[in-house]
Amino acid sequence: MSKSAKTVYACTECGAQSPKWAGQCGDCGAWNSLQETVAAPTAKADSRFGGYAGGADAAVIRNLSDVVAQDTQRIPTGLDELDRVLGGGLVTGSVVLIGGDPGIGKSTLLVQALALLSDRMSALYVSGEESAEQISLRAHRLGLPTQRLRLLTETCVERILALIARDRPRVLVLDSIQTLYTESLQSAPGSVAQVRESAARLVRFAKQTGTSLFLVGHVTKEGALAGPRVLEHMVDTVLYFEGESGSPFRLVRAIKNRFGAVNELGVFAMTDTGLRQVSNPSAIFLSRHEQEVAGSCILVTREGTRPLLVEVQALVDQSPLANPRRVALGLEQNRLSMLLAVMHRHGGIAVFDQDVFLNVVGGVRVTEPAADLPVLLAVLSSLRDRPVPGGLATFGEVGLAGEIRPVPNGQERLLEAAKHGFRRAIVPRANAPKKPIAGLEVVAVSRIGEAIDALG
Repeated sequence: MSKSAKTVYACTECGAQSPKWAGQCGDCGAWNSLQETVAAPTAKADSRFGGYAGGADAAVIRNLSDVVAQDTQRIPTGLDELDRVLGGGLVTGSVVLIGGDPGIGKSTLLVQALALLSDRMSALYVSGEESAEQISLRAHRLGLPTQRLRLLTETCVERILALIARDRPRVLVLDSIQTLYTESLQSAPGSVAQVRESAARLVRFAKQTGTSLFLVGHVTKEGALAGPRVLEHMVDTVLYFEGESGSPFRLVRAIKNRFGAVNELGVFAMTDTGLRQVSNPSAIFLSRHEQEVAGSCILVTREGTRPLLVEVQALVDQSPLANPRRVALGLEQNRLSMLLAVMHRHGGIAVFDQDVFLNVVGGVRVTEPAADLPVLLAVLSSLRDRPVPGGLATFGEVGLAGEIRPVPNGQERLLEAAKHGFRRAIVPRANAPKKPIAGLEVVAVSRIGEAIDALG
């Protein structure tokens, strides 16, 4: 440990500090809440300013009107789907944290992006998990240009900062933050204190030098990013790399983005030559049944700025249980129970003695209320064992009073449905287009009973 750095143990609950570790915080009484951290140096007080330590580089208070706002310059990564999630490309000095399950393809994605960027600017890949030979084998297997892509295998933050301070790369990847450690702390790599302190030093370097930084993060078995929650607050963008086991498709979802919209979605397909971009994701989420099947309905949802067509499937079956099951994959289960109650109360259709299973095809998670109407129509189709007419797409929010509420960007959703060959759409009355859409019959409804009648 560095002689100049002093460590203390701070309580994560109340912030109290202790010179040594203890099982219980002496101030708030919380158990196992003391974490090792670096003690901040004490500044000398200046009696002229009421004990505040001022300085030449102290912050200056300014009026907001005096601050000149400049357009953010974007750096294209060469992968359009990744640029979409980032908000249009990399921003100088930005810090991006990307997490996902082991083996999902995080390293593959970043190696591909860095290989494309290395032809235009200085790029460096720092690995704390794989050797240089392993990364080289992957790059050659994927057929990537590696002439200008530089590698570094190191886990000590101080040595990494010393090297990149001389090299000054424009884009830097650190894989992963859980393998790094700082010599100022005695705890093991991956601990809360090590992750927090290592990330803080790297973020500070990125902001001071204008380096675009990618941090790879591990996830827990619950799917959340491992380490302290403050890690997500320190970075500018948080991306989640998702994918179902056995499925070749991978989804990159933006959870936080200071330079763009959140909830954007990038779609990739894992192949033997790496990750391939999917420019038309609606096509992969729509099942092409040889014949019409009951319990299937097409939803026109929206992920960020992109309209997306997904298939909602429902299975309604006689329940042998006193309390029938309500299972929802890709949708909120409580909302399913609410929609079934609305269908009973305002549609006169009861499923209280039936098991209801719901699934969104392709592993997509739908969080917006536009899925309400497709869910009800899929459940009704399965209950009656009567397929939804082919070429039908729908969207709309269902209220507790049985009304069909409008959703944002209805016109764009209808155009997306028409582009994929759908001939009929059931939509909220307020989302009905002012001008006819070629090849698409739009049925506008305002009550759940009207939607059931329109289904036929």
